[in-house]
Amino acid sequence: MVCMRRLGGPAVTCVPAVLVSMLLAGCAGVRTPMARADKLTAGIFLDEEGARESIGPARTVSEKGLALTKVSEGFVGTLYEDAASYCTIGYGHLVKKARCDGSEPEEFLHGVTEPRGTEILGDDMGRAERVVTNAVSVELTDGQYGALCDLAYNIGGANFRSSTLLRLVNVGEVDGIAAQFMRWVKAGGKELPGLRLRRAREVDLYYEGMGTREPMQELPAIDIREGE
Repeated sequence: MVCMRRLGGPAVTCVPAVLVSMLLAGCAGVRTPMARADKLTAGIFLDEEGARESIGPARTVSEKGLALTKVSEGFVGTLYEDAASYCTIGYGHLVKKARCDGSEPEEFLHGVTEPRGTEILGDDMGRAERVVTNAVSVELTDGQYGALCDLAYNIGGANFRSSTLLRLVNVGEVDGIAAQFMRWVKAGGKELPGLRLRRAREVDLYYEGMGTREPMQELPAIDIREGE
């Protein structure tokens, strides 16, 4: 707490130090972070440290694949707090698993440009690229690879590695893949339209150039935070 005595009187006012820090940052030209309940922390950031892939450089997602992630994450050039109250910026880049309090890197305190946000996303996507490269044992088109990397980025490497979808991919299944993508549409126990739309985009990218698909079977939904 920071306590201040009012001018001309004995009254003392105390406020949290974090609030003072944020107010001072605002006076210095740094924008106060906003809460964004519509933004979910990417699952790739929530994996246990030891569960992350440690292999070397992986295949890079194509521009079309990265564009899918960009449109699904959405760009915010200033610090904000997502649905988990985690400090975030750019295309869903997790700054820290805590509220923004003015102690973030100087670059982030003053906001980032969209090109810089794309650079950061490319680095973050490297985590998902390593997961998919290590977990998939069959050849993938650019579209298939991009769709799987976006899914792994969103649901996390641990959930991706234990998914029925990955098992079907690795045995060469084609028709059942779309239905497995469309299962990952819940978060916090609720089906979210944004996740359903993201999965539909992934399905379209996965099957790009492959012609007509079989009718998709409706399967039980999966929570991206709980997995199968």
